[in-house]
Amino acid sequence: MLLAGLLAGRAEAAPLRVGDAVLEPVALDALPGFGDDDLTAALAAFRATCRPDQPQAPVLAEAAPDAPRQDLAAACAAAAAVPSEGAREFFLRRFAAYRVLRPARETPAERRAGFLTGYFEPELDGSPVPTADFTVPALARPDDLVSLEPGETRPGLDPSLRAARREGDALTPYPDRAAIEDGALGPRTRPLVWLRDAVDLLVLQVQGSGRVRLPDGRSVRLAYDGRNGRPYTSVARLIVTGGHLPLEGLTLERWTGWLRAHPAIARDLIRRNASYIFFRLDDGAPETGPRGAAGAPLTAGRSLAVDATLWRYGLPFWLDGALPEPEGGSVPLRRLVIAQDTGSAIVGPARGDLYFGTGARAGATAGLLRDPARFVVLLPKPDAPGAAP
Repeated sequence: MLLAGLLAGRAEAAPLRVGDAVLEPVALDALPGFGDDDLTAALAAFRATCRPDQPQAPVLAEAAPDAPRQDLAAACAAAAAVPSEGAREFFLRRFAAYRVLRPARETPAERRAGFLTGYFEPELDGSPVPTADFTVPALARPDDLVSLEPGETRPGLDPSLRAARREGDALTPYPDRAAIEDGALGPRTRPLVWLRDAVDLLVLQVQGSGRVRLPDGRSVRLAYDGRNGRPYTSVARLIVTGGHLPLEGLTLERWTGWLRAHPAIARDLIRRNASYIFFRLDDGAPETGPRGAAGAPLTAGRSLAVDATLWRYGLPFWLDGALPEPEGGSVPLRRLVIAQDTGSAIVGPARGDLYFGTGARAGATAGLLRDPARFVVLLPKPDAPGAAP
């Protein structure tokens, strides 16, 4: 069930559900750590998602009944007038908290934790033209690519496909990664920059955006601009299941280093990931984060990628888990974050991907986060006329 349906039926006696999960009401201010979190930072991220000048329609992206749309829009409007010291009261007044309970085989739901990973914006070297050192292109979106909205299907297409190729009046499956690498785009192949190798391109595509340093000292940002809609397969997981590296201690640096040391095997493993990402040049302010699927700049530590077929952009989530540190060990992760992005590997109601920022340290932390976490979603309360922020 989509969130729209959940909101439309929240007055019913039956338990609230999203997808295959049950939502259990909880007291937001009683959650461990809620009183200690920097809710001002969460409020700033929420406001960024609400801004009406985003290039996409965030928050209200999916079709939904008018009432739920108004509830979230009302919370957005109220957020603009909230002083920084009023962030805690704002979230308590405007939202109701629900713990996301994952299903079990024996019972309808149980208190199992969800699963949280991390992502970041890599910094890579590249060139505006192909050279002996930069041989692999990052491609612009082809003009025959038709992206499908979450939950949208088209006659004659496999429902699992999230994009299609327009051929006259017909839609056909878009070529997979191997076919694209072998030239299936033909004259629609438009390189934006050239990268060092296929491993750098894979990292860029998995993270969804990145900064590329050019030989003249300039830096350009590549932003996500669609994908071929084919299912995503984790190359890191293929490395582990193939017995090449153990899961324990598997970092981004380690598995990408292994790929470069074994180019023949690497080519086969990478091509087994049929998903292919296209980019555009982003001339936004370099001091801000890349834009997520909601259209808002991502905020390190506060932006969450969610399953967009289930959750609406702009919803706050409380995360309760552990945050690994590159030097070893971990610290508690108890933080309010905002749904601002999505990803092909982010599937299910208790599944998230936390954005960590730009550069090597952000990448080291993001690569270590593959841990259970408890998810609490904050759903907007019905707006009352004249209600205070």
